[in-house]
Amino acid sequence: MIIPLTPIRFLRYASQQYPNKVALICGEDRFTYSQFAARAAHLAGALLAAGVEPGDRVAYMSGNCHRLLEAYYGVVEAGAVLLPLNIRLAPMELAYILNDAEAKIVFFEEQFAPLVEAFRKDLTTVKSFIMLDAPASSVSWAAKQNYEEMLAAAQPHHADVMKIDENSLAELFYTSGTSANPKGVMLTHRNIYLHAMNVGLTFNTGSKSIELHTIPLFHANGWGVAHSLTFVAGTHVMIRKFDPPEVFRLIQKEKAEACSLVPTMATALVNCPDRAKYDLSSLKRITLGGAAASPTLVREMEAAFGCPCFSGYGLTETAPVLTTAQMKEGMNWEGEQRHQGQASTGYAIPGVEIGIVDADDNPLPHDGKSIGEIVARSDGVMAGYWKQPEATAQVMRGGWFHTGDMATIDENGYVLIVDRKKDIIVSGGENISSLEVEKAMCAHPAVYEVAVIPVPDPRWGEIPKALVALKPGASATADELLEFCRGRLAHYKCPRSVEFVDALPKTGTGKILKKELRKKYWSGTDSIRPEMATKK
Repeated sequence: MIIPLTPIRFLRYASQQYPNKVALICGEDRFTYSQFAARAAHLAGALLAAGVEPGDRVAYMSGNCHRLLEAYYGVVEAGAVLLPLNIRLAPMELAYILNDAEAKIVFFEEQFAPLVEAFRKDLTTVKSFIMLDAPASSVSWAAKQNYEEMLAAAQPHHADVMKIDENSLAELFYTSGTSANPKGVMLTHRNIYLHAMNVGLTFNTGSKSIELHTIPLFHANGWGVAHSLTFVAGTHVMIRKFDPPEVFRLIQKEKAEACSLVPTMATALVNCPDRAKYDLSSLKRITLGGAAASPTLVREMEAAFGCPCFSGYGLTETAPVLTTAQMKEGMNWEGEQRHQGQASTGYAIPGVEIGIVDADDNPLPHDGKSIGEIVARSDGVMAGYWKQPEATAQVMRGGWFHTGDMATIDENGYVLIVDRKKDIIVSGGENISSLEVEKAMCAHPAVYEVAVIPVPDPRWGEIPKALVALKPGASATADELLEFCRGRLAHYKCPRSVEFVDALPKTGTGKILKKELRKKYWSGTDSIRPEMATKK
């Protein structure tokens, strides 16, 4: 028997086997799996009644809440494609995405009404705007019914799973667009289903699992939690926006066992003075991803929260998880060696193959020394970029997805990212990993966060410069930090200068915007880095 692989089956199973179990906690609202499934079915019926046809894109502008999680199932149940929007983008960026995706409906929260108003007249395909959390009458140009009214008026719809094409599009996520217009990443029913199974096996997720959604659901398939946790009837705990005291409060109140963080979030939690006021003993796992973490941060997190903390790696194009840096059985890491290992990129999770290749796509040895571009293939790798066959062919050449990340792989299969191709500093012909320098400087007790970037130099072409934010109340001089680095790295790798800043610019998901930092130093110079060039 062959049953199509679709995430619709996750919620079906959970509601059938655990109908009365709490599925979803969102503020004061609590929904059982039976209620969660019923609301998703009514959403599907409401979309069909509104004229949504198979394959139509349905967009959401929402923070983490139960309505957005319902969309992960209800939109797909209706045969449509879910398009979660990054709520921190500018109006022009959002208009580009909606027009490029040819979205038909936009659901939005009241707080984003002014943002939608700023770009809605530039849209070419959107037929209706629907309020999620406020009366429809509060915005004159919104549909006459809001989300809850639509659900209440709709007949529930349950798709015939046997008629679903598992290779059809289910979700469309747009990349951050740091070097060009964002690309739409196409994830199929099959991608999502098998990725969720692989992630569930990796973290041993079960029906007793309680996870706090600290990562936005609009980012990279919500890191897979929307599916892997539902599949086993675990409990979802929503947090509308990242706020350290609120994170602590929810962990204590709901006895959350797991959460995922980008390093900037983890740094904020470690340094939040309110942490000692809360009982965080329920935590069993903290996963770091989205950017490289330092061994220092891993050590501080484990000391602060009393549970394992380790890195993982993935991309929007891979649904997203590819690796985990948990300690393998038999590794027997101890002390700082364990912190270094758990801060690494990690090894491939089940269902994933990882390799490194040279500039000609020739495989390189897994000796812990050879540096090449990470390539991967897995059940979660995207079907391609929306309406961009040439870009798809370029990154998928040779039957592998080319990540753009440079790394080594050791004999035990552990990957260590050296840098993004565009972030490697080439000084006097020597390659310098900005990540390596940042990890060294982050070990200084006064450093809160740091970004190392190349700046132009008449002799060496470019040299490393450190932009540093200090911890509240801490002090350090530039000379002190430079000397600290020289004690840990070869001198040619060390920054030539340090500039102190109040904070570093970040994307909506917490990644440091190095491209924005570089502009200040390269603008107006005769030299130009490749990624700074204007695209024709």
